[in-house]
Amino acid sequence: MKRLTAGTSGPHNFSRVFDSDLWLNTDLDSAWRHRYLSSSNAIPKTPFPRVLSFLTLTFILTYAIMRTISSEFDELSDAVDAVNVLKGKAPAVWDSKSEFDESMDKTRFRQYEDACDRVKTFYKEQHEKQTMEYNIQARTNFRKNVRARMGVWEAIEMLDTLIDESDPDTELSQITHLLQTAESIRRDGKPDWMQVTGLVHDLGKLLFLFGSEGQWDVVGDTFVVGCRFSDKIIYPDTFANNPDSADPVYSTEYGVYKPHCGLENVMLSWGHDEYLYNVLKNQSSLPKEALAMIRYHSFYPWHREGAYTYLTNAEDEKLLVAVQAFNPYDLYSKSNETIDVEKLKPYYKGLIEKFFPPVLAW
Repeated sequence: MKRLTAGTSGPHNFSRVFDSDLWLNTDLDSAWRHRYLSSSNAIPKTPFPRVLSFLTLTFILTYAIMRTISSEFDELSDAVDAVNVLKGKAPAVWDSKSEFDESMDKTRFRQYEDACDRVKTFYKEQHEKQTMEYNIQARTNFRKNVRARMGVWEAIEMLDTLIDESDPDTELSQITHLLQTAESIRRDGKPDWMQVTGLVHDLGKLLFLFGSEGQWDVVGDTFVVGCRFSDKIIYPDTFANNPDSADPVYSTEYGVYKPHCGLENVMLSWGHDEYLYNVLKNQSSLPKEALAMIRYHSFYPWHREGAYTYLTNAEDEKLLVAVQAFNPYDLYSKSNETIDVEKLKPYYKGLIEKFFPPVLAW
């Protein structure tokens, strides 16, 4: 399969605008010439190549900037995953024994020390800026704005414009990671709803293309805001400069919550998990276990470290089993294995049609 690079697939095909011949031979250009240059009021011939050269330069610069930014985004996202891989504990099994988790050679992933400095810098920014005030505003903005209207496969292709060529774990695209996750679930004989969950679980990273404030409000482990920051969160010392740490309410154990109120009534730090969960909870027929996998797959303080049990209820404990079962497929499925996207596309488009409407509001 031809290696995918930024802009060579999906609806946002930046590379096509580099070919000025494409622009000069379009129906739109022909219609423009016929209407104006052959009429009695014809205007002087426009120096099309010169104008298009300017446009081409603009697109080249835009493409270069997006490619650099997206590369940095993916590199950090993968470094965050690498830390979680190396901190991993054997997860609980859901539904049946996971052959994938047992067979995966986890030693080949990058070592924690290689990623920790960069990741700690990221978490310092995230932990200082993810306040209760910011999270309320982020949800207000989500409800007020529709960032795009498109189908799930179109969203996958859009996310595929993000690729990291410097990632030491994999040189493959976003669509390949999603398909690798889905295929590893499929090979283990898991139900179709779990397969399609693996396919879409990272689509919330579209936030990065929809005007996020940075990387800190898209990727990274999630945690509860509105109460004391747990010492089970990665790098807990980096919350020192978060204003909520000194708030008389938010700094208490329960904060604004009641004991065992349930995670459905708790505000988690805003990022790609929360965003996608809010997009899909009313725009899919996914079961509650799938929605939990999406919302909580980065909530490591809870599903790995056992934090926040004073807020969870009996329903959360049931969903925890599903989240822990999903985790190894997400973390350990990255490889340089060749994925035939076109071959797999009909199967997964069939699953998409089963669980999602043709067009979603993003």
